[in-house]
Amino acid sequence: MKENFRQFLDRLRQEGELVDLRQPVDIRHIATLVDQAKTALFFHNVIGYDVPVVSGIIRTKERATIAMGCQNFGEIEHKLAQAIAKPIPPRRVNGSPTREVTMVGDDVDLYKLPIPMSSIYDGGPMITAGVVITRDPELGMNSGIYRFIVKEKALTGIDIVTPNNMRMFAQRAFERKEPLPISISIGTHPFEITGSGYRAPLGVDEMAIAGGLRGEPVDLAPCSTIDMPYIADAEIVLEAEILPTGWTWPEGRFGEFTRLMGGLHWNPLVRIKAISMRKDAIYYNLHMPWENTWLAAPTRYASIRAALRNANVAVKDINVTLGGCAFWHAVISIKKSPGDGKNAALAALSVMDLKHVVIVDDDIDVNNAEDVEWAIATRVQGDKDVFVIPGARAKPLDPSLLQGAGVVPLGAKVGIDATIPEHIPPEHYERITYAYADTAKVDDYVKGKKDPVGQAGDDAAVTKLAGEILAVIEKEPLYYTDVAERFKSYDFRTVASALGYLHKTEKLWQDPRGKMCVRGSKFAAVLPAKK
Repeated sequence: MKENFRQFLDRLRQEGELVDLRQPVDIRHIATLVDQAKTALFFHNVIGYDVPVVSGIIRTKERATIAMGCQNFGEIEHKLAQAIAKPIPPRRVNGSPTREVTMVGDDVDLYKLPIPMSSIYDGGPMITAGVVITRDPELGMNSGIYRFIVKEKALTGIDIVTPNNMRMFAQRAFERKEPLPISISIGTHPFEITGSGYRAPLGVDEMAIAGGLRGEPVDLAPCSTIDMPYIADAEIVLEAEILPTGWTWPEGRFGEFTRLMGGLHWNPLVRIKAISMRKDAIYYNLHMPWENTWLAAPTRYASIRAALRNANVAVKDINVTLGGCAFWHAVISIKKSPGDGKNAALAALSVMDLKHVVIVDDDIDVNNAEDVEWAIATRVQGDKDVFVIPGARAKPLDPSLLQGAGVVPLGAKVGIDATIPEHIPPEHYERITYAYADTAKVDDYVKGKKDPVGQAGDDAAVTKLAGEILAVIEKEPLYYTDVAERFKSYDFRTVASALGYLHKTEKLWQDPRGKMCVRGSKFAAVLPAKK
């Protein structure tokens, strides 16, 4: 898909998902205005700055779907899975419009960028939407999105407390006592944001996954002050180095995907060596927490599905829930074979930072919280179906964990097997289904529909009908509702009276499933022997 950041913004406008505000707006008000808005907002006149700001562009399920060129949100997972299976390596180009304005060395001034305030507890102006590209001499390329609090006009921190490939690359450079060159591309298409947000294995270039999403290579152009590429279509690019200071400088607080304020982190420093941008550059501010959610969730779906495929479990549906911040909770429905419930939970808990997993049968709607809770209430015995794995790797942003410098984030993972136990008869889980639900529709009756009046019977007719019913259930047991339907030429009162006659004459019985049959027949239920 040949679409850049600006063309995507135009599509949002056309869909009524982006509103342009051309009056002067104080930068201190941007975050709260985006939080209140039903659309993305484009601030053309930010007081004190020459560069406009756009924010909220992927803050809803609908905008994320538009961004990925899909018809519905569920298609994103499929598109991402295809991109992971068939990545398209990036293409190197010599230059781009991003080089139209450049600041190098002493001219670098981050304070010229309109970096909005966010939460009242934030530690400073924070770059939130930069796609960071780096390279390890032995391990290859890596891309990701990280936050940079501005400390000086050419100095920031980088928030890399969570164990991931970027942190590993920075740690390896620190041990070599060398800076780690990075490019920071701001104002890129959501394809690149999604690709860089996927936690790829070492050796897999996330920009190739972004290319798979696009269906064509991502263009990368060379930086001027470091040996590193940047995304050629970006609006603004920072050329920088993670300094070999180690995790020794205070960083934060941040508003996190958890919907909470994170604590103070300890992070390395980053020296900005150059800033380049388009003449009419647009600054993109990724708004926390929801704008971090909608394109992050599909990366979890793809990874969970792959893990369960490797565990040989047939998946019907997955919901990485918003209540779990789209990172920590998954509800997974499976087409179960014996033992699959617990195997599925174990496989899913190995994915990324998943913390709690519920496995349900394929009759449960994973997107209906009441349905899932009902499965837990009716299919789980805590001593058999809930298991806890202590001491697993955890995400430091989990506020329930011990925090602090040097603390290794270890936590518990919980699996709940809310599938029907293998030893329980299936009829114990037959849901209430109302007779005639497929044909008797209330709207038709509100509009005046009338049912035909069945034949009413006297005592003789009741006796005759009882004999007809008996002849049928001698051959095949029937549910009460099936009998009523089979003899619907009679009114219901006559049918009920005929069944009453059979009961009174001690000819009526039931089979083990509750169907009506003849007393003493081969179908009849037998009272269990007393123990």
